[in-house]
Amino acid sequence: MTDLSHVRIPSLRNKVTEAEWRARVDCAACYRLVALFGMNDLVYNHISVRVPGEEGHFLINPYGYAYEEVTASSLVKVDFDGNVVLDSGTGYGVNYAGFVIHSAIHRARPDVACVIHTHSVAGMAVSALKCGLLPLTQNAMFFADVGYHDYEGPAVDLDEQARLVRDLGSNAAMILRNHGLLTVGATVCEAFVTMHWLERACQAQLAAMACNTELNLPDPKTVALTNERYKPGQRRKITELEWPALLRMLDRRDPSYRE
Repeated sequence: MTDLSHVRIPSLRNKVTEAEWRARVDCAACYRLVALFGMNDLVYNHISVRVPGEEGHFLINPYGYAYEEVTASSLVKVDFDGNVVLDSGTGYGVNYAGFVIHSAIHRARPDVACVIHTHSVAGMAVSALKCGLLPLTQNAMFFADVGYHDYEGPAVDLDEQARLVRDLGSNAAMILRNHGLLTVGATVCEAFVTMHWLERACQAQLAAMACNTELNLPDPKTVALTNERYKPGQRRKITELEWPALLRMLDRRDPSYRE
């Protein structure tokens, strides 16, 4: 199937648990937000959300949908082995590379509810720099530790999963060398805000480096202090303000992600 113009996805609202429906709405919202902020790449890349109360199941986009048309009911539920548990009725499957990357992280990191992977221009550019992400801005200083994973080609080999997990470690962000960015979070909002900050940090770094003049790197003690103040217990928890505001913004533009 390639023409979505006449596809009508039946609502799953009354066919899944309340907890799963909330996860679906948040996941669909995240797809719309990634597109709204220009971090999407046609129908490629993927965002996944663990299904609450169902061990080994997560939600991911139907491969062939643009991010702007993903809805709560169109998401596909799959297990850690790639089996479809609940098809959305789109006629599409899931991106195999998405399954390889996301299943590996969800299986290894039970603290993670959401995984986001992007191919933004800024993210790909920084991923190609030997220096990686530099602590040039406050956004960049949020990331005390960033994982780095060397490029091994399109992520379709299951044996790469162990190295993806190893390189991410306990971090919230990873730069996939010569590839793109990846973030995780205990909530969809945490993963999205982390990705937003990482994306902005990459954009700012490229803009500064393009000026072709000496960069002003802050004192390492200041970088460490700034990062410390971002840690849990030092500031309010992410999601208290950001997520409701982001959902309100989406609802003003197009609330169809909730369908």
